[in-house]
Amino acid sequence: MLSIPGRSATFLFFLFFLPAVHVNPIPPLRSSSSIRYNVVMVMSDAFDGRLTTAPENHLVDLPNLNFLKQHGAVFLNAYTNSPICCPSRAAMWSGLFPHLTESWNNYKCLDPDYPTWMDLVKQKGYITQKLGKQDYKSGSHSLSNRVEAWTRDVPFLLRQEGRPVASLIANKTQTRIMLEDWKNADLATSWLKKQAANSSQPFFLYLGLNLPHPYPSVNMGENFGASTFRTSPYWLQRVSYKDVNIPRWLPIKAMHPVDYYSSYTKNCTGNFTKQEIRDIRAYYYAMCAETDGIMGEIISALADTGLLNTTYVLFTSDHGELAMEHRQFYKMSMYEGSSHVPLLIMGPNIQPGKRISNIVSLVDLYPTMLEIAGVPAPQHLSGFSLLPLSYARSSNDIISESELHPNWALSQFHGSDANASTYMLRVNDWKYIAYSDGDSVHPQLFDLLKDPEELNNVAARFPEIIHSMDKKLRSILDYKEVSAAVHQYNKKSFASWKESVESNYTNVISNLRWHLDWSLNPKAYELAIDRWLKNLSYGILESPGYTSYEIFHEKSIE
Repeated sequence: MLSIPGRSATFLFFLFFLPAVHVNPIPPLRSSSSIRYNVVMVMSDAFDGRLTTAPENHLVDLPNLNFLKQHGAVFLNAYTNSPICCPSRAAMWSGLFPHLTESWNNYKCLDPDYPTWMDLVKQKGYITQKLGKQDYKSGSHSLSNRVEAWTRDVPFLLRQEGRPVASLIANKTQTRIMLEDWKNADLATSWLKKQAANSSQPFFLYLGLNLPHPYPSVNMGENFGASTFRTSPYWLQRVSYKDVNIPRWLPIKAMHPVDYYSSYTKNCTGNFTKQEIRDIRAYYYAMCAETDGIMGEIISALADTGLLNTTYVLFTSDHGELAMEHRQFYKMSMYEGSSHVPLLIMGPNIQPGKRISNIVSLVDLYPTMLEIAGVPAPQHLSGFSLLPLSYARSSNDIISESELHPNWALSQFHGSDANASTYMLRVNDWKYIAYSDGDSVHPQLFDLLKDPEELNNVAARFPEIIHSMDKKLRSILDYKEVSAAVHQYNKKSFASWKESVESNYTNVISNLRWHLDWSLNPKAYELAIDRWLKNLSYGILESPGYTSYEIFHEKSIE
């Protein structure tokens, strides 16, 4: 094992010149009989990818996902391209990084007529069906959600989300908790049995799930998020409660300022008992077990219809769930719980039980789907097909970057609950996180091999790694320019909305999610907004004279 200095020197050498390994020839996608294969993709919402990477997961029983792992390939280092619903899904459907499609937040994503990979395979003659949660087009989500994103750097905080809680349904035998997901799963299985099985044409089926996303906090109203982790005893028995850990937290004053802002808006800076934290995490894992149950319905339908052997089955998620790690729940973070997603694929020519360590991301699914369908991929895509990695026969988990896939992943975030644009680059064991313009907010650097909990920011210890990672990041995108574009979009969008409500502005905004009751001091809040719109105020992280935990007090708008 190399020491940290030795590993950093090795990393610098291989950052742009990763070593090649010998791989056997990749088998052809189709045989001489020109078989056209089917695809079923299930995309969940907020599923922690780390639950699928351990060889043996004793924390929660996931028999159907384990079936995919045993009979197919699991990608051990798969990442979202943006840890929030719409921008992440937009990246998957477009094959482009969020800054290229300007998918900035849950309201601003793809145009309704944007050509997805499913549109292209349909033109190729495949039967296509999309069911369940899609959530990748512009115009979705509540008014409060979009205003939160637009005004994130006004120097005062939004009101907090509902406090995260665990809720257990009394019925011990109830299996269908997320009814909308089960309804769509029933539609999917029915479609497989009645349409797909009786057609001579190949098909692509997409099923989007809400699970295991936490439920809305009903008593708080639509503007205050979804912070209820709800399950039943049936699914909770799948969880090994004694193995549910209590994550370590940094002291509040030691938190990165963006993390503190996120923790505060998510209502997690208060006191939580160990019982509360363990219950939230256990109930979340039970919700993952329910997700697995739905996956079992899909696999069974394919087996019953004789379609399983000619179908690629994929399971992934738009992002993960922190479940009280780093004093947060939800996503909107580059920590592993939020950014690391599951990615499993089973199908023809894929070696059973294959574990792939290459670093990949959701933009890779677009060219993967096109290659399965025999559709040439556009040259401008951000992603690369995963089939070569899935087919490759090698004794080395990491396959050559130059031959098959670049061994890095990019993720970015521009939405609410974080008051700075955030950029993550994962290369080898290093995770680099930069903010906004790269100067106003200090970066973070984590060695995931030595520090899987991401509690030790080693940026100050390894300036040479920071320099190399930042150079690599800037070779992919000019993140200072992107942050400026987002900032201007936010101001323009908010100003346009403000003008549209005219004299009713104060009444409307006072009912949205703000730090203090708007009506208590509307003049001060209106002044802060006006100064922000006119570029007269500092951004929240640039407010002079305040530390990361002081700048959120009301005096910051005096």
